[in-house]
Amino acid sequence: MWFVYIVRCADDSLYTGIAKNVERRIKEHNSSDALAASYTRARRPVALAYREAADTRSAALKREYEIKQLTRQAKDELLRTAARG
Repeated sequence: MWFVYIVRCADDSLYTGIAKNVERRIKEHNSSDALAASYTRARRPVALAYREAADTRSAALKREYEIKQLTRQAKDELLRTAARG
């Protein structure tokens, strides 16, 4: 199982990625200079804002691309909708 995730950075920007283990990936974003994305290294700490399951890596990559194409307003609406349940 793969996951698409969105983290909220310290500067309130959003970063979208994929991972098999989201909790481990968040720790890497927050603590590892070698494993963190260059975008998140300069914007620590990051906090998980959204997670969505995907059956395959390919499906996760496609959904990541879809989310990255959204406007900031649409991403914020996605986060609000997911928070409601």
